[in-house]
Amino acid sequence: MNLTTKLLLGIGLSAGFLGYSQDLSQVRPVLTGAPFLRIAPDARSGGMGDQGVVTSPDAFSQFWNAAKYPFSRTSSSVGLNYTPYMGKLTNDVFLLYGAFHKFLGQDERSTISASIYYFNMGQVDLTQLVGNDVASMGTSKPNEFSIDVAYALKLSDSYSMAVTGRFIRSDLAGGFNTDTTLKPANSFAVDVSGYYSSPRFSSFGGYDGKLNAGFAIQNLGPKLDYTGNEESRSYLPTMARLGVGYDMYLDDVNKIGISVEGSKILVPGQEFIGNDPNTRQPMYAVPNVGVLEGISKSFKNKNSIMYSGALEYSYDNAFAVRTGYFRESEEQGARQFATAGVGLKYRSFGLDISYLINMSKINTALDNTLRFGLTWNIGDETSNADY
Repeated sequence: MNLTTKLLLGIGLSAGFLGYSQDLSQVRPVLTGAPFLRIAPDARSGGMGDQGVVTSPDAFSQFWNAAKYPFSRTSSSVGLNYTPYMGKLTNDVFLLYGAFHKFLGQDERSTISASIYYFNMGQVDLTQLVGNDVASMGTSKPNEFSIDVAYALKLSDSYSMAVTGRFIRSDLAGGFNTDTTLKPANSFAVDVSGYYSSPRFSSFGGYDGKLNAGFAIQNLGPKLDYTGNEESRSYLPTMARLGVGYDMYLDDVNKIGISVEGSKILVPGQEFIGNDPNTRQPMYAVPNVGVLEGISKSFKNKNSIMYSGALEYSYDNAFAVRTGYFRESEEQGARQFATAGVGLKYRSFGLDISYLINMSKINTALDNTLRFGLTWNIGDETSNADY
């Protein structure tokens, strides 16, 4: 196995999930390039079962559904989030996410937004066995990042849509490469999303209520090319998300929101290609097809749908308590976890903290991880603040 293959395999496994000594023979997750784009970047969604396509707008809506921004309570905001990663194994791997949005014009119907998402994989010391001695081959600092810009527009008083353009760079070699076959991979992607938020109406028990719904098709774009070999290009983590939610207003300051979300990765999974002639064990491989054909083939994988549910209580938009649950099939990765979080706001500043509790037999890289998010609402309140 050459250095390129070993580096890709090692980083891919370490950045995925922590299996330890558990039996992973039946686990065949869908593998993609730039997998960090599947990791929830902000503490608020991290406290709500890793969902955000249908929740109320916040500074971090760019990652989930940029169409939420025209319903924002503030005309402009900045958000920064930090997530430690693989904390059980190392302390130098982390994700950093920053986002910004601003209303355009005076009619409060359109927004421009941007974000940057950075995944630092720490320092990897590379060694090689030479005879009976271990020789150093240097160090590698792999990293990945994306930069995107989105435009959102209210098509009616209750519905908006957004288009996002994204640049993605994945450098798994981290500046170290002895055989010159592993190189940074670059690609572009597009998101299309929509968000519906109804006016308040008289609901259960005489309380006012509001219905929300959202969808997003994310990371539509060409494959990542790490080696220059057409046969080894990696799919982007193209996703489809759909969610519905309901907000109940107990009075002028107390609100309870409940939401559910389903998501599916639009990338083909491993397909059976025959039995190994020596061991007679079944063999699987990811089909090497075009992006659109890959999306079509992804629907053959019935186990690739993930579900989440969340509950959020907020008081006067200044204090919030959240919880959620996320589940995917055992064959696709077996992620099952509960989450909890709190949110605090003082004047223009907000702080969000979340905590993940693993409920699967397979450990996850974010188990027992605290995530932290800071928000600065630098604009004035919009007319949405009245609802």
